[in-house]
Amino acid sequence: MPVSFARPLHPGEFLREEYLVPLNMSAGQLARALDLPRTRIERIVREEIGISTDTALRLARFFGTSAGFWLNLQQSYEVETQTRQLAATLDKITPYRADAA
Repeated sequence: MPVSFARPLHPGEFLREEYLVPLNMSAGQLARALDLPRTRIERIVREEIGISTDTALRLARFFGTSAGFWLNLQQSYEVETQTRQLAATLDKITPYRADAA
């Protein structure tokens, strides 16, 4: 398994740095535009929670992207984070080999 030293990119960081900051938009403004509670967007951009399918669909509609774009950011973050947390356990698992059975 390749070793990665870079910090995983949380989708909230991406949302904040690539959309909200350049657009000079607050989390509250975005939340209103998406018809969501302000706290949900605030917690995402503070990297406290991830992006749900519901939120991904709304972000996609508003920013002209796809829901998959946002969900892929979330999934990549989760896989990288879990890979790091489970590294010792994963190293103990012997991969299955069909020719060894």
